[in-house]
Amino acid sequence: MPLRMGTPLPELTGATEWINGEVTREQLLGSPVLVHFFAKSCPICHDNMPTVAEWRDRYADLGLKVVAIHMPREQSDTDLEAVRADIEALGIKEPCAIDNLHAIGERFENQLWPAYYVFDAEGVMRGRAGGYAGLRMIEPILKRVLGVEEATV
Repeated sequence: MPLRMGTPLPELTGATEWINGEVTREQLLGSPVLVHFFAKSCPICHDNMPTVAEWRDRYADLGLKVVAIHMPREQSDTDLEAVRADIEALGIKEPCAIDNLHAIGERFENQLWPAYYVFDAEGVMRGRAGGYAGLRMIEPILKRVLGVEEATV
C-alpha cells in the first residue's frame, strides 16, 4: 500500500551510499521537500530529470529542498560506479541516496519509477505521484505547498 497523505516524512537512513552530501529527516524539517525516486535503468526517470532540476533551481529561493533516491529496478542498477556516472550525467546536484537494499524505498512504500513525494515544511506528506504522468500530477501539489500560483512547466 502506498504511503498515505498526511504521513510524516520517513527517515532517510539505510542508504548504501550518499552522493552530494547526506541529509537527515531532521535537517529537512522546516522546509518544503520534494523526494524523487529514480533508477539508472528507467528511461522515464531520465526524461524527467531536467524538469526536476529546473524545479530544484527555480524554487530554491522559496526554500524547496530536493532529495534524490536511486532505488534499483534490476540487478544492473546496483553497480555503484555505473550509478555514480549516471548521477553525474543526469546533473543531479541535490543529495542523492543510493538505496541498493531498498531500505528507504520500503519506508516510503515506493514501488514506482519515477516516483515523487511532496512534504510541507512540517514534514507532512501533501502529495505523491509516479510513472509516466508523475511530473504533471505532482506539479500542482508542489506549487500549492510552495505558495506558487501559476503553472510554468
